[in-house]
Amino acid sequence: MSNALPLAVTMGDPAGVGPQITWWAWLQRQSGQRPFYVIASTDVATQGFAALAGQGATGVTMRQIAEPAEAVSAFPDALPVLPIVCTAPTPGSPDPATASPIIESIRLAVGHVRAGKAAAVVTNPIAKELLYKAGFKHPGHTEFLAELAAADGKAPHPVMMLAGGGLRVALATIHRPLASVPAVLTADLIAQTGRIMHDALKRDFSLPAPRIGLCGLNPHAGEAGSMGREEIDIINPAAARLRAEGVNISDARPGDTVFHEMLQGRFDAILAMYHDQGLIPVKTLDIWGGVNVTLGLPFIRTSPDHGTAYDAAANGSAKPDSLIAALKLADRMALARASTT
Repeated sequence: MSNALPLAVTMGDPAGVGPQITWWAWLQRQSGQRPFYVIASTDVATQGFAALAGQGATGVTMRQIAEPAEAVSAFPDALPVLPIVCTAPTPGSPDPATASPIIESIRLAVGHVRAGKAAAVVTNPIAKELLYKAGFKHPGHTEFLAELAAADGKAPHPVMMLAGGGLRVALATIHRPLASVPAVLTADLIAQTGRIMHDALKRDFSLPAPRIGLCGLNPHAGEAGSMGREEIDIINPAAARLRAEGVNISDARPGDTVFHEMLQGRFDAILAMYHDQGLIPVKTLDIWGGVNVTLGLPFIRTSPDHGTAYDAAANGSAKPDSLIAALKLADRMALARASTT
């Protein structure tokens, strides 16, 4: 593993928990682990490990690198930091001046992976409200990464999937107001999402014949049309189309039971219709260890399944579990993808 490409970790919001959990993840590194480096300013990194020292952390050191390849030799003894310019804000107090460096860190990480210098992008949490002040026009990380992955001016269709608590749950719609979901939910959208899931589960999760459980939109999956016709008119026809293409996917299942069915071994992943329908089960089962994965991109991206947690950043109580899980999953996905190419 020592010769493997490293993982590119973004700075995230420097007022949030990103700098602290990155240090904790490095301090808890294991022998043979794939190296990672963080794209951040040395000011931010210094402030991050100062917070850890207040919690009794020892053996903390960092090394500036100029290229991702240098992370491999640096990682065993120091956290590799590829520096950008960003003044460290007070932990817990977001500063609009950090918006541009946050975005730059993401752009650089994607550029490194697309140039073959890093194996995957692992993103620390951001606060979109802060980035909007710097002209950020995307609903979230997922949509921004799709723009960065655009080829010939056409962005790929990104699919958000959460993994944790024994579940893998992808979303047909992502950051949309709930009232708008029925209007945008089409058979084409569901079929496209199902194909991306199927291909990613085979390529990146080493599942040769993935089984996908499909959520309904309405209570009891519409109960034969008595509680809504989306299942009859949209969701089940999309499932039939996918099965005709060789995708093993169920018809619409009730949202209050399909996740239990996966935990019992019936499915390898679930396709939910909207954000909270899919994320509530994962976060309930594993709020600290869940991982956000973006499918459908030409590169691997994982992220902690939590936000900036400004309160935890301010008092130094950040937990690194989800970032550590994201690093491990990115490594496994990179190994799986390499074995199929």
